[in-house]
Amino acid sequence: MKSILIVEDEQAIARVLAAYLRKAEFEVHHAADGPTALTLFESVNPSLVLLDVMLPGMDGWDLLRIIREKSACPVIMLTALDDIRDRLNGLNAGADDYMSKPFVPEEVVARVNAVLRRNPHYTSGGEDKRCYGNLVIDLAAKQVLLNGAEVALTPRDLSLLIFLSEYPNRTFTRDHLIEQVWGMDYDGSDRAVDLSIKRLRQALSHWLPETGEIRTLRGMGYQFWIAN
Repeated sequence: MKSILIVEDEQAIARVLAAYLRKAEFEVHHAADGPTALTLFESVNPSLVLLDVMLPGMDGWDLLRIIREKSACPVIMLTALDDIRDRLNGLNAGADDYMSKPFVPEEVVARVNAVLRRNPHYTSGGEDKRCYGNLVIDLAAKQVLLNGAEVALTPRDLSLLIFLSEYPNRTFTRDHLIEQVWGMDYDGSDRAVDLSIKRLRQALSHWLPETGEIRTLRGMGYQFWIAN
């Protein structure tokens, strides 16, 4: 049974969401504030997090950042803010979806199922390895294996591959990848991303194409594509 962590300080909303999710045969856990949510996240290893933006003690943006530093667990943001900038901020910060209040509980359940279908390779339970056919990314050892043999990568190329693999089938612009992998203080050319992608493709040339590949979407960016 897949588990959902609801992080919501409004008890009435949390109870309704929990009831609908349990009816859909999910195991449900609830936290009303950020610190409690972090403790539960570590202990229950949820399949997905429903995360309210406005929380006491620690807001949802900070909690999302902490989650993204340690996990690729899918996150859907819940908020009363309906500004397009807030939606973009959430998605750019690593959220998988964004829902504005008030919402229909049935739609939340549908969004949960849709996001889980988009992330078939995320496994809760503290897994240190991501497996994509004959490609294995060992997060604990900072090692990439292809057909059982270690792939030699520069630290930067490895960081880029790990970041992209956290978000299968999502497209990132050069600027976003520079910010997330190279860092805000990087003042070189964004063509560094293109060169790193080229090296990764060469290094992963024997990765089975029916399993996955690093794709270029013209005018949009790069994507770690995984077959569903």
